[in-house]
Amino acid sequence: MTRIRPRLRGRELGLLVIVALALVAGSLSLGAAGRLRAAQLEDGTTVELLALADSTQLLVFLGALFVAHLALVLAGRRTDQILLPTVGLLGGISLLLMERLPQDLAGGLGGLAQTQLVWLVLCIAVLTTLAVAVRNDGWLRRYKYTWAAAGVALLLLVFVFGREEESGARLTLVIGPISGQPTELLKVMLVIFLAGYLSENRSLLVEESTRLGPIRLPPLPYLAPMVAMWAIALGVVIVQRDLGAALLFFLVFLLLLYVSTGRFSFVALGLGAFAVGAVVLYRLFGHVQQRVDVWLDPWTDPLGAGYQVIQALHAFARGGLIGTGLGNGLPTVGGQPPIPALHTDFPFAALGEELGLVGILGILGLYLVLIARGFRIALAAEDEFRAILAAGLSLVISVQAFIIAGGNLKLIPLTGITLPFISYGGSSLLANAVIVGLLIALSERKLEPLPPIRPPGRLQRLLSRGAA
Repeated sequence: MTRIRPRLRGRELGLLVIVALALVAGSLSLGAAGRLRAAQLEDGTTVELLALADSTQLLVFLGALFVAHLALVLAGRRTDQILLPTVGLLGGISLLLMERLPQDLAGGLGGLAQTQLVWLVLCIAVLTTLAVAVRNDGWLRRYKYTWAAAGVALLLLVFVFGREEESGARLTLVIGPISGQPTELLKVMLVIFLAGYLSENRSLLVEESTRLGPIRLPPLPYLAPMVAMWAIALGVVIVQRDLGAALLFFLVFLLLLYVSTGRFSFVALGLGAFAVGAVVLYRLFGHVQQRVDVWLDPWTDPLGAGYQVIQALHAFARGGLIGTGLGNGLPTVGGQPPIPALHTDFPFAALGEELGLVGILGILGLYLVLIARGFRIALAAEDEFRAILAAGLSLVISVQAFIIAGGNLKLIPLTGITLPFISYGGSSLLANAVIVGLLIALSERKLEPLPPIRPPGRLQRLLSRGAA
């Protein structure tokens, strides 16, 4: 039985202290802005805005982070010390944003911020449990087809029994008092499947080719099972009108295939298939056409379909370089947030208004840290499965973050996916917690070798002679 010895994690502790100081400063900014605004507004608003100065929720969140750190210290594993503070800062920004917004937007536990706090604490618990408990990956690689089939089955259940949203999409599966979006778990399951399949067939995908005249194509017999599984999941997502998830799956699939094989022909074929698929979807589905048309020119319908995009652009413009300051943006317009779905689809725009260009570049930098640490874990992995799995998991978070950031900035058509660790919602937070927890577990290094035996000193030689 392996003896567990606690191991100090000084770098992680130092970064967590910096995260705590930054979040406390943000909370003080919110409280000061709330008191200043409360002095100028009616009594009915005063109570709500003064609540911004309450730091109890932030203290609970910071307490959960330091408990997670203590659990990792006691576990004694030599794992990554950067990922937990990075997630902690992103989660803390989310909590401050939810405290900033009107509390009746969502939440059944006393308001938007309190509900998000519960999900964040559960997120940290899931992350820590996986980081401590997962000590081998056999249960992941052995059942790769089972994971993929389970993910597709969940999507089919949503398609048949899911709750239909206002946009017409079926994204949420409701079972009694519990509801969630299985699409979030599917992204983890498909990455596990792809890692298992690619690690077993990587050499064939790299070396073999199917010739079509002068053109060298990938080895289709070995590529077909993986593409079929991916196409089934993607097709179900398209039927459910969840185009954000479809784009996420496609990009992660293509990037992971390139990372595993290094063959640019895969990228070229994938981009060609994407172009053809985009044209077909634009012609066949009205909601796809609307998204693209709004992206090209939202001012054709400024009070209707283009309203969200226009208001998001105005928020970025108001923020400028350094922002208006936490708590000093537009809280409501006519009793409602200035951007509909601000807490789910447009948190990046809200943060752009109050933190400015400097702030959103910092947030994007945090996502770059996540992908850099994930790729570092992949490079240090002991086998191909771990390497591909770590790369795929880090790609999921980073691609998702940059898709939603690009949609908010009108660089690409708007999609309905969430900003990892910042957007409101339990399904997204828990799924991303699983990803980071697995990354921390995969990052464990081998045990340190025993120190070399030193030659005996003079006193030891004398004692040994006396004993003889």
